Amino acid sequence: MYLHNSHDHLYREPEGPAKAGENVIFRFRADAAEEVVLRTWMGEERGFPMERAGHGFWHVQVEMPKTPGLYWYDFIIYQAGGQILRYGAPEDGLGGEGHLYNHDLHSFQLTIYDPAFTTPAWMHGANIYQIFPDRFCKAETASVDPRTDRPMHESWDEDFFPNDPKVNGSRECWGGNLNGIREKLPYLKDLGTDVLYLNPVFEAFSNHRYDTGDYTKVDALLGTEEELKALFEEARAMGIHVMLDGVFSHTGDDSIYFNAFGHYSSLGAAQSRRSRYYKWYTFEHWPDKYRCWWGVKCMPELRKDEPTYRKFMFDPKNGIVPRWLRAGASAWRLDVADELTMDFLRELRRSAKAEKPDSVVLGEVWEDASNKIAYDELRCYCTGDTLDSVMNYPLREAVLAFVSGEMKADAFVRAVYHQAEVYPVPFLYSLMNMLGSHDRARALNVLCGKECKDMPKAEAAKVRLSHSEYDLAVKRYKAALDLLCALPGCPMIYYGDEAGLTGTPDPYCRRPFPWGKEDKALQSYVRAKLNHRRASPVLQTGLCEIEAVGSHSVRIRRYMQDGVDAFGEAAAVSGEEVFTVSAVLE
Repeated sequence: MYLHNSHDHLYREPEGPAKAGENVIFRFRADAAEEVVLRTWMGEERGFPMERAGHGFWHVQVEMPKTPGLYWYDFIIYQAGGQILRYGAPEDGLGGEGHLYNHDLHSFQLTIYDPAFTTPAWMHGANIYQIFPDRFCKAETASVDPRTDRPMHESWDEDFFPNDPKVNGSRECWGGNLNGIREKLPYLKDLGTDVLYLNPVFEAFSNHRYDTGDYTKVDALLGTEEELKALFEEARAMGIHVMLDGVFSHTGDDSIYFNAFGHYSSLGAAQSRRSRYYKWYTFEHWPDKYRCWWGVKCMPELRKDEPTYRKFMFDPKNGIVPRWLRAGASAWRLDVADELTMDFLRELRRSAKAEKPDSVVLGEVWEDASNKIAYDELRCYCTGDTLDSVMNYPLREAVLAFVSGEMKADAFVRAVYHQAEVYPVPFLYSLMNMLGSHDRARALNVLCGKECKDMPKAEAAKVRLSHSEYDLAVKRYKAALDLLCALPGCPMIYYGDEAGLTGTPDPYCRRPFPWGKEDKALQSYVRAKLNHRRASPVLQTGLCEIEAVGSHSVRIRRYMQDGVDAFGEAAAVSGEEVFTVSAVLE
């Protein structure tokens, strides 16, 4: 037998990430071997002869490098007669039990992180609620929208305008605003919300506002800066932190910085090479050919290495990052974080922490954030120098697949243990664990097979769920929420999911909140789950064990170990909570 399981502390201690400079014990089962060598790689190849430990086990203790990063290892087995075998990790990159290789060996990954890496306690296991501001709630506001080129719906209950090439779906608005969110703070508190994540609120041309027009101004359609500050203050008084969306990879072409249409009085980069913003962009042929985000011409890409742009973002006195934290925000969610360079992220993190030490910097990273390949560079976002945590898209995919019966229980368990294997505890317990978001079809649609992501938009707009489809989707949504509330990290509710909103992909996943027409039973279920979690220290910071129970059920145990939690902190309460969650098969 040859065996190493990176998900089991019997074979690697500690079984998860290691602190820089920490000692790690590696164990390997090899019943028939003359010698076993642990081969490692982190900038250089090294070999560590292992010692016999009895019962077929070999072990060796290795001091980890002093510098954070990714540490790779596998095993060389020397047998009698001179045969040499190689043992490595599974090919899917999820760790666990490895196997012998004849060629193209895959190594096990060990994340080495900064021993000083911490994340704010208020984020650990918090319940997050995401709001797309234009679609949540409309109330009276002190400001008047100066733009007349954003089509406005007369009624909150109207659906999207008919598919008309003259009407851009990214421009039509319902008029949801900051004061509407303020009015609903009691609802959000009662639901169990700890963190309110807002999609962009700064001045922009579109309704989604990912094409920033002015980072220093609140979009007038949403309200005023004073109203945003009032939202911060009133939320804080209720124990709710507010996370802003930072779109720092690109601006809009209709912005004070680029000013392609002359809507701003200042000189933009598209108007003159003498513009103070000209160096912020990369022109291949000025002024009409320039780098833009994923080829979207209305979103010109910013140069993250430009000193004047960095000063604009990070200057301690006037920089955008510290400015809005000083105004009352508690966190930044970074749009397309992998479009930002690692040194830009490091400076952003330093800027945020200098202004507000207990602020959070969370990134939009769709893949495994411990070893993401972006622009031919291997990036590890969880070593303590860039992000506090990320949006957990891999878990979303696994949860939705499991509760729908498309992923077996043992595969789901591996996916969960993999994250515990590669993400340090401060990172793992701050993950944004969501089911829905503004970038994907509504969770209820996905859960009954009505995602319709490849359907033409004109047809996707017409998709509605039948009663039986909706009932099935709700049962699966409840099971999915059960999983999120039982696992480490932060359960996130996308506005309206708790009320029964449905919709195919963007823009139909962004319909207005159905005030007065909510699914009250689903709403009550979500409220009960979130508030139970909020009241349970074991669910917020307790350790986690998960095992498959048959093909379509998992058992999750959350507990304190010898009076301490996953952070090694003394637990306020002891005990455990155990859950069994099953897929909802048709």
